Amino acid sequence: ALYFFAYTFFKNGYTDLTGNSNIGALSNLVLGCFAEWTHLPVTLPIDCVTTAIQTDDRNRGAFVLLGNILSEKGIGGFYKGIEAYTVLCLKPAIQYTVYEQVKRIVLVARGDGRGRSSSMSSSSSDSLTAAEAFFLGMIARVVATMLTYPYLRAKVMLQSTYGNAKAHEKPTIPQMIAEQLSTGG
Repeated sequence: ALYFFAYTFFKNGYTDLTGNSNIGALSNLVLGCFAEWTHLPVTLPIDCVTTAIQTDDRNRGAFVLLGNILSEKGIGGFYKGIEAYTVLCLKPAIQYTVYEQVKRIVLVARGDGRGRSSSMSSSSSDSLTAAEAFFLGMIARVVATMLTYPYLRAKVMLQSTYGNAKAHEKPTIPQMIAEQLSTGG
C-alpha cells in the first residue's frame, strides 16, 4: 500500500510539473524506484527483524532479536540489507512500467491511434476491462519477476546459508549470482 500511495504521489507530481499525462518508460521506471525507496525507512527494519526470526536457530522471540540487533549493531543494523534493495526496488518499478506501457499500446490499438475510437464510448476506450487489467497485471508481474529473480534468489540464499555470519565471511550478492551461474542454477 505504501508503494502505491508513493507512486501515485510521484506520478501526479510529475504530471503537474510537466503538464503531460503520458509518462514515458524511463520516467515511469524512475518514479517507480523513488516510490519503492520512500517506504524503505519503515519497512526495511521490519524485514530485518523478520529475516532474523527466520534464520534464528535458537527460536528466540521477535523482541529479543530486536533488542539484539539494536545492542550489537545500533540503528544501522536495521538497514544492513539496504544495498540489496537498491536493486530489488526495480521489481515494482518494472512491473508498473510494463503495465503502463502495454496498457497504452492496447488502448491505442483499440482506437484511432490516440486511444479513442469513434465507434466506442469514451469510457470504454480510455480504460481496460477488468479481465484485461488482470491479465496485463499478471504479464507485468511475470516480466518484473523474471528480470529480478537472480538477484532475489542470491539474497535469499545469502540469508539462509550464511545467516548472521560476519560480513567478511559472506560473499556479496554479485558473487552469489556468479556462483549460481557457474554451478548451473
